[in-house]
Amino acid sequence: MSVEYIIELFREMLTTALIIVLPLLGTAMFVGVVISLVQAVTSIQEQTLSFVPKLFAVVAVMMFTAFWMVEVILTFTVEIFNRMSNMAGG
Repeated sequence: MSVEYIIELFREMLTTALIIVLPLLGTAMFVGVVISLVQAVTSIQEQTLSFVPKLFAVVAVMMFTAFWMVEVILTFTVEIFNRMSNMAGG
């Protein structure tokens, strides 16, 4: 196993993780900015006001994208196992 192979594997792992997490992080950031704007306009500085909507939004996005996330993870896992068998000469 060469260093280049390990670096490529690590890069693919990070890319897959970023692809999976991006919808959740984007949703949390968008909802956080909207709630912050509402708090700035209304001068309401309640901490739970920003946490609860972000929680509900992230859970909703997670429910809608769960099957896609599992598909991406399974594709990555199958690809890794196929590469392992090729490395062993099988």
